[in-house]
Amino acid sequence: MDKDSRLRFVLHEHLARHHHFDFRLERAGMLKSWAVPKGLPEKPGERRLAIETEDHPRDYISFEGTIPEGEYGAGTVKIADHGKYEPLTWTDDRIEVVLHGEKFMGKFILLRFKKAGEKNWIVLKGK
Repeated sequence: MDKDSRLRFVLHEHLARHHHFDFRLERAGMLKSWAVPKGLPEKPGERRLAIETEDHPRDYISFEGTIPEGEYGAGTVKIADHGKYEPLTWTDDRIEVVLHGEKFMGKFILLRFKKAGEKNWIVLKGK
C-alpha cells in the first residue's frame, strides 16, 4: 500500500468529567470512535476497555481545544498521538489495524465484548 494512501488515526486525551482517551480511526469519510478510559495498551497482551461512541466528522482529527461547559464532552481535548494506519481486518466484531503513530506503533486489535454490552470492546496490542 502506498504510504500516502494510508488512513489517519488520532488518540485524543480528553480531560472531561471523567479523564479518558478517545481513539478515532478514519473510515468511510468519518472517524469511527471509542472512549478508552485507561488509554491504548502499550505492551502485547495488555487489554483495555474501549466503549464505542458516535462517529465524528473527519476534520475532528486535528481538533485540540476546550469544549465549553454545558456542551456534550465539555472539557479540554489534546492530541496524545496521531498518524496513519493500515486496516488488516474490519468486521462487525473484530478490527485489526497497524498503527504508524509517533507513540503508538504496531498491531492493535479491537474485539467486540458482547457480554459487557453492545457498545463495549476490548482493545489489545498485538505481537
